[in-house]
Amino acid sequence: MENDKLDFTIDTLGPCTIPSPIKLSTVHGDYTANYVSDDSYVLAEVNVFDKTKPIVLNSSNLMEKAGPREKIFFDPAHARAGICTCGGLCPGLNDVMRAVVRCLNTRYGVKTIKGYQFGFHGFFPESGYEPIELDRYLIDEIHKIGGTYLGTSRGGGQRVSDIVDCLERDGINMLFILGGDGTQRGSYDIACEVEKRGIKCAVVGIPKTVDNDLMFIDRSFGFETAVQRAKEAVAAVHMEAASQINGIGLVKLMGREAGFIATAASLASHETNFCLIPEVPFEMEGENGFLATLERRLAKRGHAVIVVSEGAGQDLLQATGATDASGNKKLSDIGVFLKSEIEKYFKAKNIEINLKYIDPSYQVRASVTTASDSIYCERLGNNAVHAAMAGKTKCVIGLVHDKFVHLPIKAVTAHRNAVDPEGSLWRDTLDATGQPILMVNDMTKALEKMAAAVAGAKSKPSEQKK
Repeated sequence: MENDKLDFTIDTLGPCTIPSPIKLSTVHGDYTANYVSDDSYVLAEVNVFDKTKPIVLNSSNLMEKAGPREKIFFDPAHARAGICTCGGLCPGLNDVMRAVVRCLNTRYGVKTIKGYQFGFHGFFPESGYEPIELDRYLIDEIHKIGGTYLGTSRGGGQRVSDIVDCLERDGINMLFILGGDGTQRGSYDIACEVEKRGIKCAVVGIPKTVDNDLMFIDRSFGFETAVQRAKEAVAAVHMEAASQINGIGLVKLMGREAGFIATAASLASHETNFCLIPEVPFEMEGENGFLATLERRLAKRGHAVIVVSEGAGQDLLQATGATDASGNKKLSDIGVFLKSEIEKYFKAKNIEINLKYIDPSYQVRASVTTASDSIYCERLGNNAVHAAMAGKTKCVIGLVHDKFVHLPIKAVTAHRNAVDPEGSLWRDTLDATGQPILMVNDMTKALEKMAAAVAGAKSKPSEQKK
């Protein structure tokens, strides 16, 4: 995507005229933390490929820095906040929720915070889920457990009018929504309906996708925890494989359309020999296919470890044709397929193997955060509150080039991020695994398939997910 097609301008509800109750500084050198100005930005494009081209300093390349403002839009005494968690589980949901509630309560003095249960379904009267009145005492320990204190569900985001009806009934003037790109697309629709009705309600998203496939942000919360847990699964299966005659360890990880968890786990483990991801095609049969390559690995080293993303190799499988409540296509099971095909291949060759298969996905999703992720979640939640109190809306909070920024929901959800087969991350993964660059017999056909997949990812908007 070219910079001139982007617009990182952040919508606001109006001028900020109320002094913030958070007492910070406006000068440097006084040993007091400073407010953040609306004139503080982070460059979206930091790589330089042509020194003759000037650096662009307009809304197509400037991302507004997040943080507490000296003047805010909402009077804390009259602020009423809502929060919900949507989609699948992800490490860090409770950490973010805790940070939002504590910042509202202790830093700004907001008294009314309603937690809507089970995602968007908590806004619908017929569901029967009454909102929970949240405060810093109620949620003080929730970061010590996985899952989400409020519960979650998929779907319901299309009922925008019903959701805004609920916000009006409850007098909510700032809403925090934790969810993936599908959820955030719903957040944008909610913000538009709020605006259409003339309601002054800030809608701020905290992007949640364990696959780490949202555009622009360095990483999504929960990703580092997922990689850590995945690494532990790889270590276990490697021990099994290395201890057996022709031992094979197979681990299936999350990653519907992006292989970030698989690549990161492969790099972190130092024990993965094959990393299969959705972005890079492979074939099973033939001299250069995966099975023959695996056979050569066993003949040379006596064991092998395979890490595969759930969305890899879907072209080798029969499509299910089904979707879940969020509209995601239900994937065929690449892990079970690989296990079956590997066993059949070596049985036909009368070669003894010992294959162990692990799918730790739900265990990973329900994990308590690592220290690094917990810190990240705390800062995301705080910055989301600062944005809402300043009247920012139709935005999400993200980490870009190691700086917290406000990002327009429309920009973040327009496309999905993916592992670049020609980028440094995949190059380093190939170095770590020692696998061939492509395990295919028809290189031209494979390259055409990769080019088509990349073009499709760039041209179509992201679907609802997570």
